[in-house]
Amino acid sequence: MYDLIVIGGGPAGYLGAERAGHAGMKVCLFEKRSLGGVCLNEGCVPSKALLNSAKIYEHTIHGAPYGVIAENAKIDHKAVVARRGKVVKTLVSGVGMQMKGAKVEVVMEQATIKGRVPGGFKVEAAGKEYEATRLLICAGSVPVMPGIPGLREHYATGFVLTNREILELPEVPKELVIIGGGVIGLEMGAYYSVAGSHVTVIEMLDHIAGPTDGEIRTILQKEYEKRGITFLLGAKVTGVADGKVLCEKDGKPMEVPADKVLCSIGRRANFQELGLESIGVETNRMGIVTDACGRTNIENVYASGDINGHVMLAHTAYRESEVAVNTMLGKKDTMRYHANPSVIYTQPEVAMVGLTEEQAKEAGIDYEMKKLSMRYSGRFVAENEGADGLCKILVDKKHRNIIGVHMIGGYASEIIWGAAQMIENELRVKDAKEIIFPHPTVSEIIREVLWQFDD
Repeated sequence: MYDLIVIGGGPAGYLGAERAGHAGMKVCLFEKRSLGGVCLNEGCVPSKALLNSAKIYEHTIHGAPYGVIAENAKIDHKAVVARRGKVVKTLVSGVGMQMKGAKVEVVMEQATIKGRVPGGFKVEAAGKEYEATRLLICAGSVPVMPGIPGLREHYATGFVLTNREILELPEVPKELVIIGGGVIGLEMGAYYSVAGSHVTVIEMLDHIAGPTDGEIRTILQKEYEKRGITFLLGAKVTGVADGKVLCEKDGKPMEVPADKVLCSIGRRANFQELGLESIGVETNRMGIVTDACGRTNIENVYASGDINGHVMLAHTAYRESEVAVNTMLGKKDTMRYHANPSVIYTQPEVAMVGLTEEQAKEAGIDYEMKKLSMRYSGRFVAENEGADGLCKILVDKKHRNIIGVHMIGGYASEIIWGAAQMIENELRVKDAKEIIFPHPTVSEIIREVLWQFDD
């Protein structure tokens, strides 16, 4: 009997298995497709490979202001896609080595929970049964495919794509229509617009980028409109037909021509066909119900990552699994989401952590806000000719602690972790002002904004 069976080899699953293995547990990990899950194979990492190629291309063709002249630059999309595959293969292999290093047994099969056994649980995969005293369920999520007329039928023909297929397109479509203006839609729109597509984003809300700070998402939209992306906001998709997407905006029907359609309106927890009912694990519309330690309603059964529906981000999944394994080991630990950063890896990058102004107002928090242009950073000016950005910080007026940091501009993704630590540690303005930032760095913009506040 194993000490722990992990179902799902994505970020939550493989990290949880590794942590448990290094802690001395006998662990078996099941993955039906490929180690690394959606993030490594179909999401976070391969999309960044594509976006980096677009960034290099843009730097090349816009190099004249920096004294760098390049002629006849172009994107070789097939080479970009091939490199994406190489990056994924390398990192998947690395995850496999991590599992070996932690002495985790890996079974590349679909696992189904079959019920209880004395002292634990029974799992079946490919006709073979396995038993363990604990379960960690990390089966991830799948794309939402709504009941829009013609959507599923055209997905079957390859006209409609999800995040998986869009990364493997052999050719750049002339007209790419994206249903959904969230992170996946924006990032893929960013790459394909640079690669040569005319991109149209159709979003039912009156804004893009979901819960992102309102001012920052407006800046981001304007940047992409300058680059030729069309946004249809407050528009409802009513159907998908050959060569077009049908929608309705302001009560008027519209037809948007398309060579390919990306459906990216969100993801849902993948908790069907796991056999949860065999042991009575509680679920709701979001996913498996868990407490702050990753525990389900069944003793010794835990769930981490997208499957619990809390925050569908890989780094969140990592931390959730660490909390779950620590709890199994008797170490006191709890999951906290108030300092959970998120990033949109477009050009410019958007990074945020903590509360937005909208969220602070909704929560009834009396806050103070200060902001500065990224051009207050010497390095930003040196490396971004004619560009601008923004750093905005929110502070609780009563306690003077930092409650939100929001940025748009270069290097934002690499800076935001420091802001997350400030919020996690409930640093007051006067404490944060004492931190020494290296100079010159773009991260100094945080210090500059902090000094706009009184202690």
